[in-house]
Amino acid sequence: MHELSDLARSKTLFLGTNNRKKIVELALLLEPRGFQLRTPSDFPDLFDVEETGATFIENARIKAISQAKHRGMWAIGEDSGLCVKSLDGSPGVYSARFSGENATDASNNTLLLNKMRDIPDDQRQAYYVSTIVLADPNGTIHIESSGECWGRILRSPRGEKGFGYDPLFEILEYHQTFAEMGLGVKRAISHRSRALRSFLCKLDRLTS
Repeated sequence: MHELSDLARSKTLFLGTNNRKKIVELALLLEPRGFQLRTPSDFPDLFDVEETGATFIENARIKAISQAKHRGMWAIGEDSGLCVKSLDGSPGVYSARFSGENATDASNNTLLLNKMRDIPDDQRQAYYVSTIVLADPNGTIHIESSGECWGRILRSPRGEKGFGYDPLFEILEYHQTFAEMGLGVKRAISHRSRALRSFLCKLDRLTS
């Protein structure tokens, strides 16, 4: 109970990523609740967590537990990625390194387009997944949440916003890719936003 009261009082959470766009996306949804995010850039040491899980939720658990114990503070572990039905769920947990250890967004998108070159338009369904886990400084998990957002993979990129596979991921109802959408719309429908809304409801109950 002491640790829960510390969380309710400080309203500080650690998120172990240097992805600025992911940080902003999460922070904008946490700030109205009075929570602030700390990230690796706030600390002098480097601490990398090896993602050895076979699923998104396993990786999120590994990140949350490892970072919480190392930093001695409540930590969020978040893992997300793209799953393409016609590719048997690939790139999945390998989304960030789909094209190799030195992968970039551009190289990943190029590889995805190459693998889907011969897949017809009506079989290009895909979905983004986000999983979010909260662990206390002892490494005990208190919250797990997940969210999905469905769309399809285009044959060429569109849009300059977003990151990852966003220029290729079109939401059919909006006729726009994630990379074309305004941040407000994306925050309303994205997999990460859906996971975080569930996460925040559980966080409210945890700290009330």
